[in-house]
Amino acid sequence: MLEGWRCTLKQLNFKKEYKDALQSGRKVTTIRMKTNLKTRDIVEIMAGKESCGYALIRSIIRKKISEIDDKDARRDGFKNRKALLKALREIYGNITPETHVYIIRFERLESSDR
Repeated sequence: MLEGWRCTLKQLNFKKEYKDALQSGRKVTTIRMKTNLKTRDIVEIMAGKESCGYALIRSIIRKKISEIDDKDARRDGFKNRKALLKALREIYGNITPETHVYIIRFERLESSDR
């Protein structure tokens, strides 16, 4: 059903290295500096330039970097907060404890859900 809507669907883009974590369900959130997504949006998940299926956006929470904890990190597919912050610094450069980010929680959709 969604194939006909492909041109209007938003994409949630990830580095290729996150493909396995996305497909296995270890990664159920993403942390972004900004977003145009809204709760209940259906998005196409992309790892590198490869489609990994579709997802439903369940929630979007705004937090300061200082408020992110190990639980947030594990949902994002990282071992702990320290590993997550390292990755965020590699992606976004200089972030501070006061930097605001959006934690986007998503649920992958199975073929029968579309």
